[in-house]
Amino acid sequence: MSQASILLVDDDAAFRHVMAQELKRIGYEVVTAGSGEEAVQRVKADDPEIVLLDLRLPGMGGLDALRTITANAPTTEVIMLTGHGSIDTAIESIRIGAFDYVVKPCPLDELDIRIQRALERRALRQRANLLERALTPPNLESSFVGESPEFHQLLSIIHKIAPRDTAVLISGETGVGKERVAKLIHARSTRSAKPFVVVECAALQESLLQSELFGHERGAFTGAEHAKPGLFEVADGGTIFLDEIGEISPTTQTTLLRVLDTSTFRHLGGTREIHVNVRVLAATNRDIPRMVQQGIFREDLYYRLSTITVEVPPLRARSGDIDVMAQHFVAKLNLQFGSKKQLSEQALEALRRHHWPGNVRELLHVVEAALVLCEGSTVLPEHLPPALCYAKPTEQSESSPATPQLSTLQTAERTHILAALEACKGHRGHTAQLLGISERNLYRKLREYELLS
Repeated sequence: MSQASILLVDDDAAFRHVMAQELKRIGYEVVTAGSGEEAVQRVKADDPEIVLLDLRLPGMGGLDALRTITANAPTTEVIMLTGHGSIDTAIESIRIGAFDYVVKPCPLDELDIRIQRALERRALRQRANLLERALTPPNLESSFVGESPEFHQLLSIIHKIAPRDTAVLISGETGVGKERVAKLIHARSTRSAKPFVVVECAALQESLLQSELFGHERGAFTGAEHAKPGLFEVADGGTIFLDEIGEISPTTQTTLLRVLDTSTFRHLGGTREIHVNVRVLAATNRDIPRMVQQGIFREDLYYRLSTITVEVPPLRARSGDIDVMAQHFVAKLNLQFGSKKQLSEQALEALRRHHWPGNVRELLHVVEAALVLCEGSTVLPEHLPPALCYAKPTEQSESSPATPQLSTLQTAERTHILAALEACKGHRGHTAQLLGISERNLYRKLREYELLS
């Protein structure tokens, strides 16, 4: 039963008493006021969630009280109480900021429904405000480290495209830092003070993905007990980052294309067109052009998303950054753990020799595990995973052609996944967490490498 707080404002003492008792009986916390001036003071003192405000009050009228309350307590929802002869004025109150109005005498069950709807809107507004504050990332440039030519070229591209309000498709292998690139683009854009909203497309079932992206109305489907704004609404004015965009279904692709073209959409179960101003960044580790050729991904959506394409190089292609990044992670983890450990030259050499199929994410996990296992002040090769300790530098004959890189990557990734599965004793959830990917993505890779038992 609801314990929401209500301020009931009416100059009729008998009505106040009876209505307050009935509202308390069905579970609300109720305080009362007999005038607009008293209501304003009560709102300041008690900060109620809902105000039931009579339109006709002595002294400060209902509309004047409404204006003061909405100015001083923007999170409070106001429902106007009006007589049959004041409908036009009640409608005017909604324009000023009231949530709704009811005509007295109003059945208690109908009033309860209006209160519940007002509480739902209040919760949604608070959620949106919290997300707007929490999802605005800081400028990550200080933690975006590297010294290689490939890294500086990537930074130059980000610097050029960030101020341009265009869609960007960020491609690259798992673990290269595509989300970090997206956050840096947002931080350097004119939208940096607005939300940066991440959507894990591969982690959500199809039925949930559309609801998360576009929101739903109450009763739109089984379990939809409350209306909910979509993440496109939460990101309004800012940036939405669609991670693993290659995983979305044809149905969602069609809806997403419409949003990109018109900046409008409807809640699931809704009829009202909602307009948003959102910059779209997307990321994928899949070959989208090939998916287009296979008919798996819409060609028009691909061209719409890839106005600008940024390719994030794998860690092995910028091996000069391994030392810098490893030392950066050590410094960061030392602060987190309250330790003063360092990497030995032998450990760094082992890191340089490794192929890094899991890229930057794998390097972070390896360094973190080494610091945890190292009991002294210096990380030695024996603190690293066995695959790193016994790795040999890749030797390639000048007279023989190079082994195709894709085949080597597939073999390395399959071996890495097998090792993670063994370490987690076959638990897929723990394995996905260790690898830094979603369970859905892990399942796809297990199926691809015929590792499903």
